[in-house]
Amino acid sequence: MAAQSNHLVRHFFGGFVRLHVLYHAAREPICGVEMIEELSRHGYRLSPGTLYPILHHLEESGYLTCRVRIAAGKRRKDYQITAAGRKLLAAARSKLRELFSEVVQDHDRMAAARATRRPQSRGQE
Repeated sequence: MAAQSNHLVRHFFGGFVRLHVLYHAAREPICGVEMIEELSRHGYRLSPGTLYPILHHLEESGYLTCRVRIAAGKRRKDYQITAAGRKLLAAARSKLRELFSEVVQDHDRMAAARATRRPQSRGQE
């Protein structure tokens, strides 16, 4: 059971990582090393062996484009979002807002309602 749960967690977080990548690639060109650093600020611990296949898949799927440049004598790949990637990001944002509303805001409303309906102690009846 724990192995299955761990697999699902990785699966969910993989989707969050892809959203982060698309979001940042929409703002400016990104490279893998910088994305690993950015994602680590959000609590994701990714190795290059995890992130680069995600970048390559997003590129192969038409959501990112890649441009190679030389920086400080090293070959760097910059990824930027495509029109299809922007469309996907917009759709994902819409679904994320809907999910946030149900999971987080509804939970907060239910917790507030429970707090206001606390039963009175027996001595106050």
